[in-house]
Amino acid sequence: MATGKNPLFDTATTLGKIFLFLGVSAICGVLVAGLLVPAAAVTGSSASGSIKFFETLPAELQVDPPSQSTSILASDGSVIANLYAENRTRVSLDQMSPYIKDAVIAIEDSRFYEHGGVDTTGIMRALVSTARGNRQGASTITQQYVNNVINSSLEAEGKSDQVLLNGVNKGVGDKLREMKLAIALEKKFTKEQILEGYLNIVFFNRDAYGIEAASKFFFSTTAKDLTLPQAALLAGLVNSPSFFDPINNPENAKERRDLVLQSMVTQGKIQQAEYDAAVATPVETKVTPARQGCAYSTTAPYFCDYVLHLLLNNPAYGADAKERERTVFRGGLTIKTTLDPNAQAVAQAQVEGSAGANPDKWGASLVSVQPGSGKIISMAQNTQFLEAEGKFNNVINFNVDMRDAQGNDLGGLGGFQPGSTMKPFTFAAWLNEGKSMNTVLNGSVRRYPLNYRWKNTCPTPVDGAYNTAEKRLGAADDLQNAEEGYYKNMSVVDGLANSINTMTFATAAGVDLCGIQKIVDAAGIHAGQTNEPVPMTRLSNLIGATQTSPLTMASAFATFANDGTYCEPIAIESVTDASGAQLPAQATSCRDAIKPEVARGVSFALQEVLNRGSGSLIKPRISTRTSFPIAAKTGTNDPNNSTWVVGFTSGLATASWFGDALGGQDRPGRNLTLNGQFYKAIDGYMIAGPQFSNYMTQVAPAYGTDPFPAAPSNLVNGPAPTPAPRPTTQSTTEPTSPAPEPTSSDKPGNSDKPNP
Repeated sequence: MATGKNPLFDTATTLGKIFLFLGVSAICGVLVAGLLVPAAAVTGSSASGSIKFFETLPAELQVDPPSQSTSILASDGSVIANLYAENRTRVSLDQMSPYIKDAVIAIEDSRFYEHGGVDTTGIMRALVSTARGNRQGASTITQQYVNNVINSSLEAEGKSDQVLLNGVNKGVGDKLREMKLAIALEKKFTKEQILEGYLNIVFFNRDAYGIEAASKFFFSTTAKDLTLPQAALLAGLVNSPSFFDPINNPENAKERRDLVLQSMVTQGKIQQAEYDAAVATPVETKVTPARQGCAYSTTAPYFCDYVLHLLLNNPAYGADAKERERTVFRGGLTIKTTLDPNAQAVAQAQVEGSAGANPDKWGASLVSVQPGSGKIISMAQNTQFLEAEGKFNNVINFNVDMRDAQGNDLGGLGGFQPGSTMKPFTFAAWLNEGKSMNTVLNGSVRRYPLNYRWKNTCPTPVDGAYNTAEKRLGAADDLQNAEEGYYKNMSVVDGLANSINTMTFATAAGVDLCGIQKIVDAAGIHAGQTNEPVPMTRLSNLIGATQTSPLTMASAFATFANDGTYCEPIAIESVTDASGAQLPAQATSCRDAIKPEVARGVSFALQEVLNRGSGSLIKPRISTRTSFPIAAKTGTNDPNNSTWVVGFTSGLATASWFGDALGGQDRPGRNLTLNGQFYKAIDGYMIAGPQFSNYMTQVAPAYGTDPFPAAPSNLVNGPAPTPAPRPTTQSTTEPTSPAPEPTSSDKPGNSDKPNP
């Protein structure tokens, strides 16, 4: 049975309306008294109690800049990627279309320029409407701005559960606090400042906060260029972004847009003809999807990810990880990097041409740095950051250390065995002791037994031996070269040019191993997985057994190009926050690492690698005789699954790599077909070589290809010292404890294919 209405109090009757009016007036009177009238001027317990409550409410609101998008830029200012927690780009009021300002005021707060933060007329209207069973809002734009500022601060602090939404979890006390703050805000800021703040903070869509982001997302335009129908649609969207979404609910969006237009013409903000044309315009969007994060970078996703790791690991951006994330993803930073987009495009084309979406997922990467500054110029690899069908999908950066790459919990790579690209550092130690590179040594020695008397002034003992006869005691097999015809006497420089393993060991036997260690450390070479030094007293490291990253190797070789001065690699040139203030970036940091005359001697020898040694087989050929001065070293590890060319001109150093980038990197690089070509065993000159050659030919001239300084004559043609005595072929004493058995990757015996 229906409940009957008392006709005396029915709001449809004249008497009912009078009672309703009196009741609403009383409520409004209490609110207005509490908000606007000093306590001493009011009597009555109800009003007095309300005023005391208002007096305890805060009247100050900290209006911090709302969360803004961070931009990572290339060296020329082009955008690499945008990062954000809320997609927002702040713009000033004069950078907004007049239509959007008028539309928002017309539909949300028509008396915006008349009230002082709280619209009592609106409150009266809303209460009457609510009493009649119809819901109607009463919040002014100022009140909405207050609510958005409070919620934005809570979101930034990670307190999303405390966010207050109108009609959902906002109580009377919350509403009264909002009113008081709105009044206080109106005393502190102008109407234009409040309107600008509101339009920059308000939520339009999950991918669009603020009018600039909304304009780009829905219409692929700017806030300044919004048309009248577009502005009216966005103004109507604020009330319910999902219900009035023009993409999913175009009919609702048109109805709401036309209501906004009706309000605008009624309030005299547009003419009738403008209104007629606007309502006749169909609802059409031109969506520019918001692509947040490095994964969506079309230029350099892996370099972007490297930059992001640098920021998130830097205490200057926050005391802990959460604070640093807030700074980076909400701070509206502008991060200018060292990346050259032109060089990057060439690098990307090369790695994709070498080994794009190969079904067996062999990896290719290329990274280059600028000698003298350490600036990273390019960083590319042949994988897709975002999963794509038929592509080699991988989030791990092949070019950097494990700590600097995403996916460490998935088994981040942390580099590859550098193979023979480590040989120039033993050669540098030979020159550092004042010895001539034309000294002839015995390259036929293949056995270095456990009791071999290496010279070593470092506290770390020598680890390892090469002597098949002592395998049961922990030694590796006798040293091997790629070609049988190179077990012979030859000069030290010929041994390096042709990448002969036995000559590298003969060279090391003639110097202090500790001298090699000091050069390797000074040139910044370290283990890519642990960031620990590479121990050169571990004999397998003379020919590249410990994984190092391509960026590490490029930076180390840049030391030779820079006359012996090593510069730490840097990626971030400058960082500014939303206010334009400078934040800590990376500055060039260099140190003397190798004697200039030694660096010049190495540069001379590495030119010979390309002219007549293992690098002369690279196709297309690149050498100092046919193009510009350039030096490089090929590298291949024992199972042929990590192949390199690392080299430099006077202005650019580059590491080019090809090999196994999966899991434990244990697939041998043999009997594989790539781009229709069969390889019995891949070598540094075969795939990594053309990557290097093509890239350097196109990019290096922009960075300088001056002749290298001449190597001192005493290091090239000086008197040859007496060759080191040939070691015995068998141990004469039993060691007290056998050396550890090297792992399969620690049994190098394969040199790069020498020039026949």
